[in-house]
Amino acid sequence: MRAFFLLFFLMICAAGSALACGPDTDCVLGDRHYRIALPEGLDGATPVPALVFAHGYRGSAAAVMRNGSLRRMASDMGIALIAAKSGDEDWIIPNAPRHPDTDGSVEFDYFAAVLEDATSRFAIDPDRIVATGFSAGGMMVWNLACSMSDRFAGFIPISGTFWLTPPDNCTGPVTSIIHIHGTTDGVVPLDGRPIGPTHQGKVSEAMALYREYGAFEPEAQTRHGELSCTEEAGAQGNRLALCLFEGGHSFRTEFLRFGWEQFEAMGRL
Repeated sequence: MRAFFLLFFLMICAAGSALACGPDTDCVLGDRHYRIALPEGLDGATPVPALVFAHGYRGSAAAVMRNGSLRRMASDMGIALIAAKSGDEDWIIPNAPRHPDTDGSVEFDYFAAVLEDATSRFAIDPDRIVATGFSAGGMMVWNLACSMSDRFAGFIPISGTFWLTPPDNCTGPVTSIIHIHGTTDGVVPLDGRPIGPTHQGKVSEAMALYREYGAFEPEAQTRHGELSCTEEAGAQGNRLALCLFEGGHSFRTEFLRFGWEQFEAMGRL
């Protein structure tokens, strides 16, 4: 009998450990995982919006959570930060150097699982989730925008686009995209560069694809601090924007905050 209760206790502890995940502990999904940081000072019961962040090449969910500036921004704005982790050193998406033949479905299934798991474990509003990412993570975000637009309120790819060329077309409802990029980026230039057997795509081609897909029309040239934006309007209040800053391959939380606030102004969040 004593052995039975000991086994029962160990099972309960193991189950509790599996559920106890956060900014410093992996939320395990089979052989994959993600991490999450909830806003500080909230009751934990009222649903909050969320930002799903895709890391750069050879990055990790743990490294994203070590970005103090990003963590503070999300918490101050009342946003849950969800850090995704690639299935390899890089995201498994079409035309990537190590995965030239993939259709991206491995990562799409993973992000769908992350959304399902996070919204079931935590008080997150499934209708107020934005996807963002930097560098290779920005490439992942463009693929999500083209293939999983029904699962996100909007997309903010930063310094990354499709590998090689955009897909022939996108699927799902037209949504809003704010692309942010440095004018002198040498790691992921606006016109891309050769990487092994493949090539980084051109940001202009990604924008053209989505412009045609969503029937976006030129609206305005605007200035927001260091960002110079070309904004285009689509149906149902959607926006497509290319926002450039003078600088190289760098991530700045204030630019991400700008993108989030633009979605708030659109009524998306």
